[in-house]
Amino acid sequence: MTPRSGGNTHLSGLIKQLITSNLIEEQQARSVVEEAQKKKKHLVSYLVEEGIISPTKIAATASEHFGTPFFDLDAIDPEVIPLGIVDEKLIRKHNALPILRRGNRLFVALSDPTNLQALDEIKFNTGVSTEAILVEEDKLKRIADKVLSAQQASAFDNLADTDLDTLDIGGDEEGEGQDSGVGNGEDDAPIVRYVNKILLDAINLGASDVHFEPYEKMYRIRLRQDGILREVATPPVNLSARFSARLKVMSRLDISERRVPQDGRIKMRISKNRAIDFRVSTCPTLFGEKVVLRILDPSSAQLGIDALGYEPEQKAIYEAALSQPQGMILVTGPTGSGKTVSLYTGLNILNTPECNISTAEDPAEINLPGVNQVNVNPKAGLTFSTALRAFLRQDPDVVMVGEIRDLETAEIAIKASQTGHLVLSTLHTNSAPETLSRLLNMGVAPFNIATSVQLVIAQRLARRLCEQCKTRAEIPTEALLAEGFKKEEVEDLIVFEPKGCNRCTGGYKGRVGIYQVMPISDSIGRIIMSGGNAIDIADQAKKEEIPDLRASGLEKIRHGVTSLAEVNRVTKD
Repeated sequence: MTPRSGGNTHLSGLIKQLITSNLIEEQQARSVVEEAQKKKKHLVSYLVEEGIISPTKIAATASEHFGTPFFDLDAIDPEVIPLGIVDEKLIRKHNALPILRRGNRLFVALSDPTNLQALDEIKFNTGVSTEAILVEEDKLKRIADKVLSAQQASAFDNLADTDLDTLDIGGDEEGEGQDSGVGNGEDDAPIVRYVNKILLDAINLGASDVHFEPYEKMYRIRLRQDGILREVATPPVNLSARFSARLKVMSRLDISERRVPQDGRIKMRISKNRAIDFRVSTCPTLFGEKVVLRILDPSSAQLGIDALGYEPEQKAIYEAALSQPQGMILVTGPTGSGKTVSLYTGLNILNTPECNISTAEDPAEINLPGVNQVNVNPKAGLTFSTALRAFLRQDPDVVMVGEIRDLETAEIAIKASQTGHLVLSTLHTNSAPETLSRLLNMGVAPFNIATSVQLVIAQRLARRLCEQCKTRAEIPTEALLAEGFKKEEVEDLIVFEPKGCNRCTGGYKGRVGIYQVMPISDSIGRIIMSGGNAIDIADQAKKEEIPDLRASGLEKIRHGVTSLAEVNRVTKD
């Protein structure tokens, strides 16, 4: 694989001035530049996030040496920031925020005054001249996140009732924004509006799935929010056929075929900068067609590894495995445990112009520019193993296989990982040690597993406690000890529980990952070679102080991120 960083890093611009001002040593500066490039982060962002130099010192030094005016972003009202002028992608790409427009001049807040590319690109896209204003990195990130989030929220608020008829909706392959018109007659207008409103509400509430379910004497609509299904509407049962017809029209499915399951896709454009995909599945039931929509938000792949909930040491192990030129990384867990987002986050780190990435998925859930994505189609003969063979003739650096389901796919993936390719994939097992046993049970040779698999990540998603209303829980010491906490920590331990407010759902808001990140050490490799089972591997992992899912869940409780009841729900069999 092409190296992702060079040893002879040339130091210039801001980092050179920071060295001159004795804020950082030259050797450390070279390392910082290389790490920032490897992680695809802006230099100043990396310096601040890692706590190497304070944002105020960076801004003061840069202002003094480059003559760029220094401004305190806390002094500006976010409401007056002219966001509509610059595309959100440009703001996030360059870490640059427009803060004032005066005539034909646009003042742009930057934390690095040498980032001339940002000024030039914004000038090219807006047609107005740009001037740099120097600000502190932490304040820039906070204000930018705040105003961009508010802008996205307003995209929903601005969709008045009349807009529900004319939302920009496209199907799977026929092109965006081209609704077929079927089911859009005057009689169907209420159904069109109602379905669009349900989908918008689902996106707004952060739901992952929408269920449209017909029964003999009722019809109900449910949302899966933070992993839990809840009922949101019970429209009249006589509208059942019209709901399924409308959803099938939106996803370009055959509305006359009601006897067999169908799969399709919907693209809903919320605003100029944001579109949401839905994966649609229909299934004939006793009383009509049940339709389930999986919401696929491309922005979830751009969250970054820091937002997923890895502990610092787990994150370091995952990033180290991603930086290797070859080997296999396996992510395991039940359906809906966040495996796809973990894999895509890794792919996003690797997605550079120097790296050729190919993926085989069933189906591709998130579109990632720069990655060659293939939907497997067993009916046409395009299976995971067929796609993998094709990838190996396409000069790949990184290969991602949606799931290893059989021996043939496993053997090709292992062969790829042993011949200079980094392979990422998933399996459905309960823990990291069981993943290796599953490969053995499939018929993969122990030697191949021990020499190719570098890292196994088992994961679950737990609901995150609402920061606004979480309350301290009174739990007896004996109960805490029984749950796995240590005797010396229970006296000072503060455990929180959900309460519920108007900003959350039952005391929870969002989800956080709980992980078991298990690198394959020489000792674990020897256990595999000698025919050891999952229990032997788990015992060795414990000796190497690798926390299992339960231990990682207890750590989240210590940090006040989630509740004991929630950790028990997702980690106890």
